Amino acid sequence: MKKAILTSAILLAAGVAQASEDLTPRIEASRAAVKSFMTQLKGELQAGMKAGGPVNAIGICHTKAPQITSEVSKQKGWEIGRTALKTRNPANKPDQWELAVLNQFEQRKAAGEDPKKMEYSEVVETDGKKTFRYMKAIPTGAVCLTCHGEKLAPEVAAKLKELYPEDQATGFKLGDIRGAFTIKQPIQ
Repeated sequence: MKKAILTSAILLAAGVAQASEDLTPRIEASRAAVKSFMTQLKGELQAGMKAGGPVNAIGICHTKAPQITSEVSKQKGWEIGRTALKTRNPANKPDQWELAVLNQFEQRKAAGEDPKKMEYSEVVETDGKKTFRYMKAIPTGAVCLTCHGEKLAPEVAAKLKELYPEDQATGFKLGDIRGAFTIKQPIQ
């Protein structure tokens, strides 16, 4: 309960602080970057599934997702990535801000909001530098359950264990919040 109140207080205070700047252009640019990232990754995963099924797609996700993240980040000059409460790759562990937003997303879902529409943004200041932060929830779709669901095929579980020995990103159900895209845009 205290954690939820603290999270809400942090996010509310941040919302008041950002009211003076119109964030619409930054939000729209972030949405476009997320769409580009999703489109590229989805295309790679679909090709991997066609070429060799889910086990092949896991290998492609393991190599291609970081490449796509790096490419889109370089193109935009931002930090772009994915994070979750239950990460597959420990390098994607959420920072404090991301953790607060992920918890807020879970609260919003519990209150009936559709995860497909969830996003959050604000301007934060760290060490005297302002940064625009944005997150967009990733809902769990039917195809996601192949590698993130409650019941995995033995060969899928084995490949995940091989590539991601610290994997926590299983046990999801259709419509759960799988994680979120996260963006940091430096403000000049």
